[in-house]
Amino acid sequence: MNSTRFSAMRLAIVLGWVVVAGCATQQQPSQGIKPSADTTGSEVEERVRARLRTELAAGYFERGNMSVALEEVTIALRADPNYGPAYNVAALIHTALKQDSLAEQNFIQALRINPQDADANHNFGWFLCQRKREADGIKYFLAAVNNPLYQTPERSYLNAALCARAIGNNAAAEEYLRQAVQLRPAFVPGLYYLADLAYARGDFLTARKYLGDVTRIASPSPEVLWLGVRVERKLGDQTSEASYALQLRNRFPESTQARALLAGQYE
Repeated sequence: MNSTRFSAMRLAIVLGWVVVAGCATQQQPSQGIKPSADTTGSEVEERVRARLRTELAAGYFERGNMSVALEEVTIALRADPNYGPAYNVAALIHTALKQDSLAEQNFIQALRINPQDADANHNFGWFLCQRKREADGIKYFLAAVNNPLYQTPERSYLNAALCARAIGNNAAAEEYLRQAVQLRPAFVPGLYYLADLAYARGDFLTARKYLGDVTRIASPSPEVLWLGVRVERKLGDQTSEASYALQLRNRFPESTQARALLAGQYE
């Protein structure tokens, strides 16, 4: 089975996506599980059963029904213990159930069967970064993007950047983000985090440029508007600062960012 069929699950667990979810979800709607790429009858019966049960498990996983998802993936692995995508889905289910040891075992098995599985590499990278094993996680994100058939490498570059930034390696984070937006220039999360990094190092003009790109592509989230307020405040542009602030107060009055604005807590 082609690993790209689990694009919806990849989307659901992208590390750090929530920060700009108001923009990103408009750019990347969930596509659901695609039909099998192999409908020629060339698959053996056990593999067909495993594939179909894995797709069912993935569907239940996406809907949050973990108990049935686990039942389905167990049936899949009984049918074909060498079906790598089933281990990837099993790992996601165990992750959601906070069964970390089982999740890691299943990720490792998925990659033992197919080391080039971009989805399994991406998901295992996310798993590791979430557990403060950032350096290891980055290796798996980069393994994912090295697969020339991977359809969304910008997401793995984004997550590699967030892992790098979590351990203070902002230079590597910026390089990963640049690669993400080079692959997809309208990649809103990548542009936002490039702006955020530029702000952090005091390059406010560059931060303004990236924020301008974001707001031209998508309706800004509270995070984008709040960063805009702070960037323009640093640049001394009171008109632009007021514009961002007005949008933040009017559109997201209950947000954490709007409350920080009202309290004058800019940093």
